[in-house]
Amino acid sequence: MKTKGLSTRISTLDERGVTIRGKDLVDEIIGEITFTQMMYLQVFGSMPTPAQVRVLDAVLVTLVEHGIGAALSSRLIYLTSPDSIQSAIATGVLSMGSQFGGVMEGIGRDLEAIVAATDMDAEAAKIVAAYRAAKKSVPGFGHPHHRPEDPRTIKLLAVAEKEGLSGRWVAALRALAKAVDASLGKHITINATAGIAALLGELGVPWKLMRGFACVSRAAGIIGNIYEEQTNPSAFQLMEMAQHEVPYVGEIPPKE
Repeated sequence: MKTKGLSTRISTLDERGVTIRGKDLVDEIIGEITFTQMMYLQVFGSMPTPAQVRVLDAVLVTLVEHGIGAALSSRLIYLTSPDSIQSAIATGVLSMGSQFGGVMEGIGRDLEAIVAATDMDAEAAKIVAAYRAAKKSVPGFGHPHHRPEDPRTIKLLAVAEKEGLSGRWVAALRALAKAVDASLGKHITINATAGIAALLGELGVPWKLMRGFACVSRAAGIIGNIYEEQTNPSAFQLMEMAQHEVPYVGEIPPKE
């Protein structure tokens, strides 16, 4: 029974097989295209160009791994529930938020506004002024370790340039970076999430979807961390270290 008014353009299946975006899963997809091509096809409904594949590949590999700290929550969940690997992976994906890992969503929104503006520099300055007035940092700028430049951003932008996909989104990022530096009177690192947002924008990814690509990337990294936890565990020792390094200091003193 069909429900009137509902439809999908993504997939269908019957006794003869599965069709995804107009392609037969067995004859045209399995063993015929890469995962990156499949992801692009799934999202946009068309096959990417070779240049788009290389740029998307560059984006997806950038955030796979970000140190054991970024995977610690997943390792701890796996420690407590080794029979539920999906819970550990989901925990790592859930950590891709607006403060760490998933920042490309916030800067993607800003870049989209700059791309749409007739005067990129003026729009960028307006956006930075709004953040300053709210006493907030501009998403995608600054890094605790990478200074004065984030080498990942340099490489990402170089890939886009090489592939001929350095257009208005990359120009918008450069305009925003110039406005940030001018506002603070010094150079601020353009971190990798800002570069990722610019490249995803060049690929046609809406800002509201950008963090989803980061989640796909990080899921692969979490699987690697879980495998290491299986073969060379460290979560329990790290938990014990936290217990030792964060001492109990007594009850909260009463307010005067």
